[in-house]
Amino acid sequence: MDVQDDVQDLDQDATETARGPVDVLVVGAGFAGLYALHRLRGSGLTVRVLDAPEAPGGTWAANRYPGARCDVQSFDYSFSFDEALQQEWSWSERYAAQGEILDYLRHVVDRFDLARDIESSTRVLSAVFDQLADEWVLTTDRGETHRSRFVVMATGCLSVPRPPDIPGLESFRGRWVHTADWPREGLDLTGLRVGLVGTGSSGVQFATATAGVAGELVVFQRSPNYVLPAQNRPMDPEFERELKARYAEHRALAKQTTRGYPVPAYAGQKPALATPADERQEVFEAIWEHGGPVLTSVFTDLTVDEAANETAAEFVRQKIRDIVTDPVTAELLCPYDHPLGTRRPVLDTGYYPIFNRDDVTLVDVRTAPITEITPAGVRTTDAEYELDVIVFATGYDAMTGALLAMDIRGVDGVSLREEWADGPAAYLGVAMAGFPNLFTVTGPGSPSVLTNMVASIEQHVEWISDLVEHAHATGARRVEAEPADQARWVQHVLDRAEATLLPKANSWWIGANVPGKPRVFMPYVGGYAPYGQVLAEVSRDGYTGFSLTR
Repeated sequence: MDVQDDVQDLDQDATETARGPVDVLVVGAGFAGLYALHRLRGSGLTVRVLDAPEAPGGTWAANRYPGARCDVQSFDYSFSFDEALQQEWSWSERYAAQGEILDYLRHVVDRFDLARDIESSTRVLSAVFDQLADEWVLTTDRGETHRSRFVVMATGCLSVPRPPDIPGLESFRGRWVHTADWPREGLDLTGLRVGLVGTGSSGVQFATATAGVAGELVVFQRSPNYVLPAQNRPMDPEFERELKARYAEHRALAKQTTRGYPVPAYAGQKPALATPADERQEVFEAIWEHGGPVLTSVFTDLTVDEAANETAAEFVRQKIRDIVTDPVTAELLCPYDHPLGTRRPVLDTGYYPIFNRDDVTLVDVRTAPITEITPAGVRTTDAEYELDVIVFATGYDAMTGALLAMDIRGVDGVSLREEWADGPAAYLGVAMAGFPNLFTVTGPGSPSVLTNMVASIEQHVEWISDLVEHAHATGARRVEAEPADQARWVQHVLDRAEATLLPKANSWWIGANVPGKPRVFMPYVGGYAPYGQVLAEVSRDGYTGFSLTR
């Protein structure tokens, strides 16, 4: 039976629940899905959004754990496409907390009347390309089928949590939770013995928020991260007034950067190794006081030269030693196994000081690995820790997890899972050869997680929308990436990564946190603005690398 038989049978089985076709189906209703809906609908296209959670918000609806907060300044981590929206919304903090970001997205939904085209509590199980109709057929867990000419996967880079994989978990008498699936009703940890497994961004934020609330906090750390200060503070009203008066200028400057937001003017002017040590120290101190995840941008050679990188890494390690009073604990918190910036730097306010508290314990599970979860708590090779609650901050199946969770089949029934068995391959990070009319927002091979995600989302959505509009205007029924151009782009992405230090760490950027996942550096390190120039050239030249079939 070929793929056409599959599609016909699928239609026949689901006749009573088939939904009328639309021009574009969007999967996901976070920042990317909401903007895709607004932008495509504004082009006169019919659009429907399918979203698994019970309400829009994407990762900001799922990550409700204590301390959850953005690591890009709020006035940058927000939409720029509508000036009235920028002017009317006010952020309460420099780095907004989860609840405020979710309120912002709800405001966007209401302001642009997006809810009428969003179907929540609807998980897409499969997407099959109907070659006779040149349409996609999507099936959901509600027993419905949806048809459209185009599909935009706005499924998010960090949307599929990696569950804990430790023997004995089912025997635990207390309660365990994952940071990415925090109870909607909340969880009162006051006075409880809490164990935390995982010290990435979610774990660090949770630990800072929970220390002093829990009766005891035990942090199980395998690999220490470089935790940089956010220097978070309430939004200054005068600063906000000045920013809103020049928001257009600020956004224009952001579009010229590699990160998708401006860095301090003194950053990135010269190499660290060509700078006298005392002057270099002054720059590091200035960026530490400024706050934010931009330490690797202050000199031009920090991401390409290990000796240069070590100057910044040792600066952070010395900060840890200065803050944490117990030298043994301080040394355990110092990263030595990867250069600074080769894992996503963690941003927080107050993490290292919690280890000066008597009710916080750091357990090094590199030297004493966790062997099992017991009815009473967590057992390592050295000891058993009795706990009331275990919190797993074990991360995500990043960038590819949400796409591969669906059964996506393109031309001749080719499976995306099979195509990506050795790692993801996409043209420009937005389309895959053999999967016509299917687009990904901030997919593998795009700058995505190395940038301000909202800026990259807007960049992608606008470019994809323009391509879809172009296809409609020219009567193209299929838009498909060319295999040869895709292969060249994939190689370019790998070459750019290999020219830096970034692939040297076992990070989720290469899938190292998921057992069995191919080790491929997934994001494009070329940067937001240079990547935008590539997109502009492709479209200006008639969408080179794509075949448009009438």
